[in-house]
Amino acid sequence: MALKVYNTLTRKKELFKPRKGKKVNLFVCGITPQDFAHIGHAKTYIQFDLVVKYLRYSGFKVFYLQNVTDLDDKIIDKSKKEKTDCKTIARKYEKEYHNDMGALNVNCVDKFARATDYIREIIKQVETLMDKGFAYGIEDDGIYFNLNKFPEYGKLSGRTTEEAEDSISRIDESKEKINRGDFCLWKVSKKGEPKWKDPWFHGGRPGWHIEDTAITESFFGPQYDIHGGSRDLIFPHHEAEIAQMESASGKKPLVRYWVHTGFLNVEGKKMSKSLGNVIIIKDLLKEYDSKLIRYFFVANHYRTPIDFSKKLLEPYKNSLQRLNDFIIRLKNSREKDNIKLIEKTKNIFIEAMDDDFDTPKAFSIIFDFVREVNKSGGGKKTLEFLKDIDSIFNILTFEEDKLEKEITKLIEKREKARKEKNYKEADKIREELNEKGIILEDTKNGVRWKKL
Repeated sequence: MALKVYNTLTRKKELFKPRKGKKVNLFVCGITPQDFAHIGHAKTYIQFDLVVKYLRYSGFKVFYLQNVTDLDDKIIDKSKKEKTDCKTIARKYEKEYHNDMGALNVNCVDKFARATDYIREIIKQVETLMDKGFAYGIEDDGIYFNLNKFPEYGKLSGRTTEEAEDSISRIDESKEKINRGDFCLWKVSKKGEPKWKDPWFHGGRPGWHIEDTAITESFFGPQYDIHGGSRDLIFPHHEAEIAQMESASGKKPLVRYWVHTGFLNVEGKKMSKSLGNVIIIKDLLKEYDSKLIRYFFVANHYRTPIDFSKKLLEPYKNSLQRLNDFIIRLKNSREKDNIKLIEKTKNIFIEAMDDDFDTPKAFSIIFDFVREVNKSGGGKKTLEFLKDIDSIFNILTFEEDKLEKEITKLIEKREKARKEKNYKEADKIREELNEKGIILEDTKNGVRWKKL
């Protein structure tokens, strides 16, 4: 089975065929660094990290590009409140974002491109749209895209008007626009705002949508393979990107596969500062292990909406512990591996992942495999197989921790006592291990142990 990916544009799963063989150009909308990253960011970027790692596991050569919107209305507002400049705000929270992603082992982005580093490319793209008649200027306001000139606007989302869940920008508001949905490409900077020299006004700054297409065109040209992001960006942000780039270049489609992650709510409500239900990644990491958080998001299908609560993490905590206990057992095993079972499991695991990255099915296959190995036995090859597939998930613990080393020493000490027929000492060590929550199982293949 070959890889199939659900394409938001066609609303169906399609055979994955990059434009240039095994080479994949992939872009995901990045952060606006004006505050600490939250669990909505965790969901999106962990799940795209999984997608990229699976593509690379499957032999694709992926270049993963992510932008950083290091200037927008929110950053300007924050800089005014904190009485500092926009760059200081943006760099501070960009650094915090990278720290959070590092803690969550989200590490496969090849390039982070800041919007302010591509002003020349942004102005050039706006000029192209003006020259071709797709954009118009409003005096002392900005340059806007004229939706009358792009009849296909709405082909990604199936609509042309905003809804409650959409991510929007105030920069697109203007009473003098030709059409209500016309969006800003270049905005006249107000007093005290950052500004760059431009051909139209006395200095301005980029609109929200234009930075993405200017950046992707710089790296990939006018067309590329995958564009990803959270579902709330489909309209108007991704619709605007399509309109901009396809109008400027005259080439269609801008992107072959549009891939979107599902919404994340918190206990039935949209996450927002006004409701006080924003969960910061940094705070969640104080309570829960980073691998557990990562497991929670990779075990859920990327397109599935999640209604998050901390209670939801508990069953995942138990499942992850079960997998890690299984790894400990394998490291102490002298049993023969069931090679046929490993090969069969790998094949059906790949089939599941090739079906639009079906991680719930993939984990079901993994747990079935664990049950079978517990019956038939497994050792070094089984452990190597788990390490192989965990290169995609990055959730399991293979290195020995302090407790594990201590347990291993006590088991060796107990085995020595038994060989010397010092059963009193051996029983004493068993009791000591029991007090640590460790149960021993004496088998024909040696001693197994597991945590209570």
